[in-house]
Amino acid sequence: MHLNFLAFAIPLFLFFIAWEYLYSKRSGKNFFQYAESVANINVGIAERLLDLFTTGLFFYFFNYVYENFALFDIKASLLVWVLLFLVTDLIWYWYHRFAHEINAFWAAHVVHHQSEDFNYTVSARITVFQAVIRSLFWAILPLLGFPPLMISILLLVHGIYPFFIHTQALGKWGWFEKILVTPTHHGIHHASNPEYLDKNYGDVLIIWDKLFGTFVEEDKNIKITYGLTKPLESHSFLWQHFHFMLEIMLNFYYAKGFKQKWRTLFGKPDDLDPRYRAILERKFLRYRRTKETPTKAMRYYVSIQTGISLLVLFIVLLFVDYFSATSLALFSMFILVSLINCGAILDQRRWISYLEIARICLLLFICYYYYPSNYTATIFVSAIMIAIVYFSDIQRFYTRVLYSRSKT
Repeated sequence: MHLNFLAFAIPLFLFFIAWEYLYSKRSGKNFFQYAESVANINVGIAERLLDLFTTGLFFYFFNYVYENFALFDIKASLLVWVLLFLVTDLIWYWYHRFAHEINAFWAAHVVHHQSEDFNYTVSARITVFQAVIRSLFWAILPLLGFPPLMISILLLVHGIYPFFIHTQALGKWGWFEKILVTPTHHGIHHASNPEYLDKNYGDVLIIWDKLFGTFVEEDKNIKITYGLTKPLESHSFLWQHFHFMLEIMLNFYYAKGFKQKWRTLFGKPDDLDPRYRAILERKFLRYRRTKETPTKAMRYYVSIQTGISLLVLFIVLLFVDYFSATSLALFSMFILVSLINCGAILDQRRWISYLEIARICLLLFICYYYYPSNYTATIFVSAIMIAIVYFSDIQRFYTRVLYSRSKT
């Protein structure tokens, strides 16, 4: 049996989250918020899922550049491994810095900074858009002549190490603070305090920030506020991914002249007109903006949905070689609809009934796909008919059970 053992990164990831959560509870520091944690994990689920379809493409892209455009023929050796590590880390620094300073790149990276928490769940807030942009930067490596296999191995380091610095549980690392990016350094990077904005971009080594003037140490007199300078105030899966892209589009549409349109795409986030953000929020987030703790029913139901999504993702990743393209597409659709639904529930949207019905129909269709028969076909068609006839009752039932404490 051929298994994809990278799937076991999921239970390992959950183990460290559980350890950090227990630590935060016992120490009384409380750096977990339920809705934030779920939203963070759901973004990570989507990224892991879409990696199934993109990772091979990235390797093919590196290999194509290497075989057709490599400037040098670099052979593996200890010195080359050290050099490659330094070069990958330097490229990361500039990718990360540009991701904060250029709107087109910030549109992909902003998702990582939306959480108002700072814990291991935040490390999951990576999107496939961000992975694509990173790969364009790392294309410099095969162009220089570094073998794609070496690059892929080093990029695993850049995928694993950052996870461990998204925490408040490990404190300062003593002497290592001088050369490595530590949780203290990276916590500052996630801060929205004016003193800490656009600082500490490094991935593994902090030396690049010190060299290029973007390093700052933590000031114990400043209480760190995590997240964006203008909080997102939404846990919608779709809004988290696309709100800044929509802002750019609206700014670009109303920009006058080539120079202004260019600044919309390649200028800094501060160059955008904030009025368009408000317009988009009124259009897509028409609900009460005050924060509320999720009801017990919401917590149970969203937790179950998230758990099912994680389980399905784990099974798909572990046995990916045994799934057909159609099966992968169906399970991917089920997971994505579930993630969108979780965000809609946390935002207490009234249209979750549509997503619930879509999920159930999709699940029944998957059953029919694997066990085609008149029996499963009848159940599938009957479910659709029931959903159509009793939609209003279904909608009232879901909203009453989940949002009973909410004011309407």
